[in-house]
Amino acid sequence: MNYKELAKRVIAGYSITEEEAEALANTPDSMLDDLLEAAFLIREYHHGKKVKIHVLQNAKSGVCPEDCKFCSQSLKFRDTTSIPRYPMQEIEELVEKGVKAVERGAVTYCMVTSTRGPNSKDLDAICSATEILKEKYPNLNICASLGLLKEGQAKRLKESGVDRYNHNLETSQRYFHKIVGTHSWSSRFDTLKEARDNGLELCTGSLLGMGEEKIDWVSIAMDLKKLNPESIPVNFLDPRPGTPLGDSQKISKEEALKALCLFRFIHPKSDIRMAGGREVTLLDRQADGLKPANSLFVDGYLTTLGQGKNKDYEMIESAGYEVMVDS
Repeated sequence: MNYKELAKRVIAGYSITEEEAEALANTPDSMLDDLLEAAFLIREYHHGKKVKIHVLQNAKSGVCPEDCKFCSQSLKFRDTTSIPRYPMQEIEELVEKGVKAVERGAVTYCMVTSTRGPNSKDLDAICSATEILKEKYPNLNICASLGLLKEGQAKRLKESGVDRYNHNLETSQRYFHKIVGTHSWSSRFDTLKEARDNGLELCTGSLLGMGEEKIDWVSIAMDLKKLNPESIPVNFLDPRPGTPLGDSQKISKEEALKALCLFRFIHPKSDIRMAGGREVTLLDRQADGLKPANSLFVDGYLTTLGQGKNKDYEMIESAGYEVMVDS
């Protein structure tokens, strides 16, 4: 396969086929650098050399009733995991963390709760914090990640000033039941449709390295086209002790880079984010991940630490990219 010629066709508006996507996912390691350079052509055309910085706030930790096998925040695994567990944070703390996110250069601040879906108190807190932050920082993108939404909740979020809703599909429809038993893949997809129908941007992506196959990577990337999300976080499993996937082997840095390229070819205009697990998976090739990806989280994730803002900024600048300072 001529990766650069395919990239030029994608830039011109071509949508790659599933067969072509499978070929990209199965790129030989010896051809990885060629694939990365081709993905960069697409990334540069749509996003230049800017890198968007996102900051997560774990607004409600370790109290989720769902049974996602990768997640240390599930109450199902509370006897075998050791993470902070606390109820919904107060509005003042959510606002304070938002202010700090802006000071760290974030263009997006995402408030996340460990829950099946938001109750009225949680929703009130998120909406109130959003209204205060939007008054102070009108250009700050606010993202909420609150689980499965009920009727009317997406509308309320939008009216409060929330810009974007995050709910990851995680894996393919085919493989989902092997990872989650307490809700369905379609319930996640329906929540995203509800958010979109109420005017919210979408942030939804995948978690790779849970025992799935390459065809599952292609499947979820193709399914995401039905939603046309503005933002696609690509997470790599960092196995959490005490969870059912706690002894899983991480995917290689080469496979992780191929996955990022795959998502870039299928979603040329979307923000592709190097998300959870990038530091421990990509290791010394994190900068190469910026060839397909144009976005990343700084200062850690929900229950794991990152490598710190200073190292992230140094990596970005050393690789010849520029932090995007305004959304």
